[in-house]
Amino acid sequence: MTAILTLDTVSKRFGGLVAVDQVSFSVPDGAIYSVIGPNGAGKTTLFNLISALFRPSEGAITFDGHRIEQARTHQLAGFGIGRTFQNLAIFSHSTVVENLLVGLHHRLKANLLTSALFWGPARREEVAARRKVEEIIDFLEIQHLRDTPVGLLSYGLQKRVELGRALATEPRLLLLDEMVSGMNSEETEDIARFILDLREAFGTTVVMVEHDMGIVMDISDRIAVLNHGALIAEGTPAEISGNQAVLEAYLGKA
Repeated sequence: MTAILTLDTVSKRFGGLVAVDQVSFSVPDGAIYSVIGPNGAGKTTLFNLISALFRPSEGAITFDGHRIEQARTHQLAGFGIGRTFQNLAIFSHSTVVENLLVGLHHRLKANLLTSALFWGPARREEVAARRKVEEIIDFLEIQHLRDTPVGLLSYGLQKRVELGRALATEPRLLLLDEMVSGMNSEETEDIARFILDLREAFGTTVVMVEHDMGIVMDISDRIAVLNHGALIAEGTPAEISGNQAVLEAYLGKA
């Protein structure tokens, strides 16, 4: 299967601290791929490298055949990469619809004049954007909340809105950072179902950093395991669950 994302001996140093140490792996196009590891293993730093918040100290990151390790963060949506964050990054006083429209902003092409006068191109873009938002609202089953300020929603529904905003960028690759952290079991099951459905409906490749081993083992096609910044294992859930190095990283040596 063709790889959509490849990391080749990627490292990140902060002074004398090596946060990511020569990590290499490839994510197949259309896969659900998880990155796991104990606290401090380098997972979030690795995600920040992929999403251009940091630049690697060395190594190459390739997305869809193009090197992206020197890209700027704002360019990633145009490349086809979307992301959610461990800590909520929503506009709490804005409605669900307004939050989702933010995700479509980078695709709007109307100029200042046509936007100000709301002429043909601007009007057509607005109609298309709102149609896309309604599709996402239906997909995430939040039709009854569309005009509700997001700050009034439960934590689980706020995370669902954040997922929807990432989907509004129409990503080929979606990066989910601790998506189910802080959720109850019902909310976690809902997110797992949406991740599987978006892969089926849109062909989106998903890369997750996740602590919840239940969702990781249930829906991942492949898993990469980090410890002290280094890749110690990579494979299917069955291969990872029986890997001695992974067990020692989480539980310590007997």
